[in-house]
Order: sequence, then structure tokens, then C-alpha cells
Amino acid sequence: MRSPTMENLKYTIIIRWSDEDEAFLVELPEFFDGLQRYRTHGSTYQEAFTNALQALEMLVEHHQQQGRPLPPVPMSEVCAGI
Repeated sequence: MRSPTMENLKYTIIIRWSDEDEAFLVELPEFFDGLQRYRTHGSTYQEAFTNALQALEMLVEHHQQQGRPLPPVPMSEVCAGI
């Protein structure tokens, strides 16, 4: 079986502004471990997105190195009001 690459992974990235932190917080819900909800952040939306991709890559690599299965890829959902 071929290992997944970043180009073919379809995980959810949620980016939301936090007034309290004065930053965009990034959540990768499929990788929520029950302890840590937000995985990275950025002072701009673009920085948060770039950091999200790096965090996702590290999480995938960590799972693979540990021999752990990757979380299932979520089914497509339609989001309204964004």
C-alpha cells in the first residue's frame, strides 16, 4: 500500500480569529486527541493556513513513524454562512 502524500490528504482545517489571543487559531479536528484542540496559529490568515499545512504534515509523519493509522478523512460537507 502506498503511503499518503500531503497532496492527496483531505483533512479539515478550521481557522478562526481569537480576540483574546489576537491571532488566527487553527484547529485540525480529525487529529483532536482529547487534550489539545488548536494545533497552531498565525498573526494573519495566510500565516495561519501555512502553519496549518506544516502542522498537518508533522502529524501525518508522526502517525506514520509510530505505526498508527491516520484518522479517517471526513466526508464532504456543505458549509453555509461562511
